[in-house]
Amino acid sequence: MAAFQFYMPTVNYMGYGCLQDAVKDIASRDFKKALLVTDQGLLSTGLVDKVTTLFSQHGLQAVVYDKTRPNPNITNVKEGLQLLKDNQCDFVISLGGGSPHDCAKGIALVATNGGEIKDYEGLNKSAKPQLPLVSINTTAGTASEITRFSIITNETTHIKMAIVDKHTTPIISVNDSELMMGMPTALTAATGMDALTHAVEAYVSTIATPVTDACALKAIELISQHLRNAVVDGQNKEAREGMAYAQLLAGMAFNNASLGYVHAMAHQLGGFYDLPHGVCNAVLLPHVQVYNSQVCPERLKDVAKAMGCDIHDLDASDAAAAAITAMKKLAADVNIPAGLTALGVKQEDLATLADNALKDACGLTNPKQATHEEIVEIFKAAM
Repeated sequence: MAAFQFYMPTVNYMGYGCLQDAVKDIASRDFKKALLVTDQGLLSTGLVDKVTTLFSQHGLQAVVYDKTRPNPNITNVKEGLQLLKDNQCDFVISLGGGSPHDCAKGIALVATNGGEIKDYEGLNKSAKPQLPLVSINTTAGTASEITRFSIITNETTHIKMAIVDKHTTPIISVNDSELMMGMPTALTAATGMDALTHAVEAYVSTIATPVTDACALKAIELISQHLRNAVVDGQNKEAREGMAYAQLLAGMAFNNASLGYVHAMAHQLGGFYDLPHGVCNAVLLPHVQVYNSQVCPERLKDVAKAMGCDIHDLDASDAAAAAITAMKKLAADVNIPAGLTALGVKQEDLATLADNALKDACGLTNPKQATHEEIVEIFKAAM
């Protein structure tokens, strides 16, 4: 087995109510003033005020940037960076789900490295560590609070840029399931299916290791056990806690084993139509796994077992089909749209989307390499 590196934040707070301990830790580190990156949705819930008050009680100031879009873009990074400079902030806090986390990473990276965020598209393009970033998570799906991935939309080209850089890893992550209790039903479903996609794509990755495999399979098991309950009853502590751990484990897996065509394709849908990332992943996931099952049915058999399928006496091919059926059923049970047509995707755009997906897939670790025509066919199957 080849040598590998395992990336994640140095300190990771987990468990109901852990934010209190995390803030004490942050306050002990000599930081003075934070740029707190969030979005309008969280601002309206009062959670931003709760967090800034808690920081103030521990002697920390926070300036709030709340304009992060669901698909954060270059303008968001520029605006946040200017606010950071104007207020002489010495660290960054992201509060929310993947959108604020990704936006904050872009701001913190450019703050120390200069230039524009588009200069860092690709793998490890930065020369210096970003400004210290603390990521406080409020959703159970993206795992951006622990990863080295930042996805920023270029509004001019309508393409999502993937910044994959060891310097974007936060120094502290906080997964306090108490903060997730009020997450809306649709967001719970979409982010939960995003986490499932992370785990499955990491497990079938060509650079998977025993470490990432263990994380991915446990994440799949927890999601299968808890996502439906979290969607039905957002105040279910056991379900919220289970999903918080699941998405963290899935993030640990894909942060180190990378991703595949589901994400490469979903990024194009998000950039082109401004669609929610988790929903796009959920719709595409089973169709890409049909394609992958041609070369890795044994891996998908393990996925089926983790999802609770009865695979007794099934060969690898039939067990892989059972896994794909289970993915579709879970998505349907949490009210994910059945196909891309319901999301407004147009047949005439598929060739362009496929072309961009293949460019995005460079460096990804899908188990079977696809042609342009094959990507178009997968999109068609998902319509």
